[in-house]
Amino acid sequence: EWGPGTLVIATSASGGSVETLDALDRLDPTATTVALTNTAGSAITERCSATVELLAEPELGGVACRSFQHTLVLLLALECQLTGTPIDELTTTVEMAAQASDHLLTHESDWLPTVSECLLGPVETHLCAPAHRLSSAQQGALMFREGPRRSAIGCETGDWSHVDVYRTKNTDMRMLVFAGSAWEAQLAEWTGPRQTTVVAVGGAVATATTCVRYPGDGVDDVRLLTETLVPELVAARAWQASV
Repeated sequence: EWGPGTLVIATSASGGSVETLDALDRLDPTATTVALTNTAGSAITERCSATVELLAEPELGGVACRSFQHTLVLLLALECQLTGTPIDELTTTVEMAAQASDHLLTHESDWLPTVSECLLGPVETHLCAPAHRLSSAQQGALMFREGPRRSAIGCETGDWSHVDVYRTKNTDMRMLVFAGSAWEAQLAEWTGPRQTTVVAVGGAVATATTCVRYPGDGVDDVRLLTETLVPELVAARAWQASV
């Protein structure tokens, strides 16, 4: 129920997402609206009571990567504000995520060729993540679809074993698993016997062919802010190779 005291956070990196603008038009006018955007002066800033800029700089490829990460940081900061939690821990988390991202970028040549060979199969790539980091699977899948135009699906790790598992039976499906779900053992019961090619990110996963680790990957919010860089880079290099 909308009304006075309601806070609505509208997110659009471009500031022009039509479905977001339409939703804002249908809100109770007494609600407080805040735009999270990477584009100053865009349409979303005109529809909202206040604006917080993502400051992710222009993303020349047209694909939201840094702006996705910056959005997560600002939403975590909002959570701190609403719950009265000191911001110090989040500041440390962001610093750790920056160091982890730098590590993945600096050592790209060490892990990316193997990971790309595993994930870029002839059919499709599935990305799985714990429920509380489902956005990582969805963002990663979007990168494969939006950049190199490859078939990819993002799913919650537990749900995968009931919905998308059947794709392992008769296709050469490849899988990236963001570690940390309680349902990874269930996933392994299917991927192991069917010899599915699995890449683990941020922790060991049973049946994984290879595992990408980075500093701080034992901290869940560091994972949240860092792990999507792996599929982003795989997708980016595949995209570059195709043009």
